[in-house]
Amino acid sequence: MNTLSWIGVYPALLTPFKESEEIDYDVFAKNIEAQIEAGVDGLIVAGSLGEASTLSTEEKFELAKFAIQTSAGRVPVILNIAEPTTKGAIELAKGAEALGAAGLMLLPPMRYKADDRETLAFMTTVAKATSLDIMVYNNPVDYGIFINLEMFAELAKYENVVAVKESTRDISNIARMKNRFGDRFKILTGVDPLAYESLVAGADGWVAGLVDAFPEETVTIFNLVKAGQYKAALAIYRWFIPLLELDIHPKLVQYIKLAAVATGIGTEYVRAPRLTLVGEERARVTKVISDAVAIRPALPKINTEEVVA
Repeated sequence: MNTLSWIGVYPALLTPFKESEEIDYDVFAKNIEAQIEAGVDGLIVAGSLGEASTLSTEEKFELAKFAIQTSAGRVPVILNIAEPTTKGAIELAKGAEALGAAGLMLLPPMRYKADDRETLAFMTTVAKATSLDIMVYNNPVDYGIFINLEMFAELAKYENVVAVKESTRDISNIARMKNRFGDRFKILTGVDPLAYESLVAGADGWVAGLVDAFPEETVTIFNLVKAGQYKAALAIYRWFIPLLELDIHPKLVQYIKLAAVATGIGTEYVRAPRLTLVGEERARVTKVISDAVAIRPALPKINTEEVVA
């Protein structure tokens, strides 16, 4: 099995549905192949973009199992944990390990706004229940819980808590984490329209959303930045920005699914209570996507030997 470096591009995969709301595994396989062909470094299953809140525990395991089988050791698979109970989080962690997942992405407790002590108890209990690597998802903007430096000092005591999805939208937090902990945690930016800035500021990787529709562009930006070719990366990033901004809207799932349809590697169907886009909103988002596709840039070839961690 390909081991986790927590460096590089990690797509937060969409969960493609049929119109009946059943999971469309044929399209899921097509998207996974497009990601691997583009050179991603791992796959994250059943995250927010994967509509985790509408998936059963059984479906989450089925998606992880399918991704593991389809990737066939070419890249590691990470299962997201976004649960309202500690018991449920432990069940997912143990199940993921039994299936052969390489790691976990761990959100704070869902629905209940836990305080610092409760959040740490939740995360450390999960860490003790598995030997898998864990990436902590720090996203106070969307989930209302900020994991501060003192909390990370406690989490650092657990060897398998090894990475952070940095979605505070404060790029200077990367410097604070590096200053406090050095290389103890790998830091992966989790906000698409701050990705270039975050990578230049020292982020080790990118948990990406628009990669679900544009895997080659996403991987190319990462590789160019890490090769020190900032001007070339910035040119692609500026083209990408109108698309990347679709990642920070409450309807990011519907928006990015439309983009994946436009590039032939997704479906637009969602699971209720989400609904597919209609009217002015659909026209507006479709125009953003079609305008970008019309001027999609030619991508430079990169000497991967120049890409440094």
